[in-house]
Amino acid sequence: MKGQFQQLVNKNTDYVINCYRHLHMHPELSFQEFKTARFVQNELIKMEIPFRSGIAGTGILAKIEGKNPTKKVIALRADMDALPVCEVVETPYKSINENIMHACGHDAHTACLLGVAKILNELKNVFEGTVLLIFQPGEEKAPGGARLMLEDELFDEIEPEIILAQHVSVDYPTGSLGFKSGMIMASADEIHIKIHGKGGHGALPHLINDTVLAASQTLVSLQQVRSRLCNPLIPMVLTFGKLIANGATNVIPSEVLMSGTFRTVDENWRAEAKSNIRRIITETCAAQGCTAEIDIPDGYPCVINNEEITSQARNFATEWLGEENIQTLEMRMTSEDFGFFSQKYPCTFYRFGIKGEINANTGGLHSSEFQIDEKALKTGTGGLAWLAWRFLETAINNS
Repeated sequence: MKGQFQQLVNKNTDYVINCYRHLHMHPELSFQEFKTARFVQNELIKMEIPFRSGIAGTGILAKIEGKNPTKKVIALRADMDALPVCEVVETPYKSINENIMHACGHDAHTACLLGVAKILNELKNVFEGTVLLIFQPGEEKAPGGARLMLEDELFDEIEPEIILAQHVSVDYPTGSLGFKSGMIMASADEIHIKIHGKGGHGALPHLINDTVLAASQTLVSLQQVRSRLCNPLIPMVLTFGKLIANGATNVIPSEVLMSGTFRTVDENWRAEAKSNIRRIITETCAAQGCTAEIDIPDGYPCVINNEEITSQARNFATEWLGEENIQTLEMRMTSEDFGFFSQKYPCTFYRFGIKGEINANTGGLHSSEFQIDEKALKTGTGGLAWLAWRFLETAINNS
């Protein structure tokens, strides 16, 4: 069967590359993936694969039924959105949408899943079970397309037993896949603060409530969340990248804005830390005679890979590529809304390398210089299709 699979992957490689180039050239921001969704739908129509569209706006759920469709149900997920980044790398398929770019590889994810759809659809009379294809909007923007698709009854008609997802990796070479069981990515919560006080002339500090001083003290005081309140064995990050005090050299503004991100890998500490953050902000501002509006909306939960599913996936990937091409991932403090899926279903989230021998400088994720080695699309497509096949086949063999 592996030989037949390799033939199907080779047969569809050009198709996947063409899909990738089209998607890369026409990126769309989170929850605005209208043309992207239409492109995916048109490809599914050509393959005669039934689907449901308009889930959480632009999301799509397609279904490939094999023999005995209820034997086992697995889901495969790809995200579709791009980023507000201006692409600087000159390619024939450079983004034509100003200041919008697929700088995180979601175009590759979507193209690979379309390739997987072609392969598995050709084999639907061979395997038993059902494969669900999730084309997800808005991974890059809270509250996250995964959460909204689930809330929009993504699986109201049929539920998967497991969900698989993949992501490009700039750290590993083309032709490799990387896996890690257990905690794989951190939670992420945005923090937005608006500090209010009595502004006025900088030469008359006794007549004002200094919002800039309150913001500065707040920024420093919040560092004790990491240094004194958090168990030192729990990884966490608390970073503020935005502080706007729209005053002047001699004007203290009546309002200062601050925004940051809080990340951790412990859901219990996550809740406790957010309570501490609110308390410190309120009390520090009060000490300066100021008040604060605090908004910490629920962000993305941790991504946790099911031990058994991930171990099986790694074994299947080894069959496909050989042990020398299988990497062990490290836990990252970056986040992914795939965590909403991993909270509810046995999941594995793995990575495929995109660093080629010729264009080894891929640029960083979310950078204007990001690019992939297109040969990696063959690994992304073949690897995901093979994993799906083997999970279906394993269910048959174990029954």
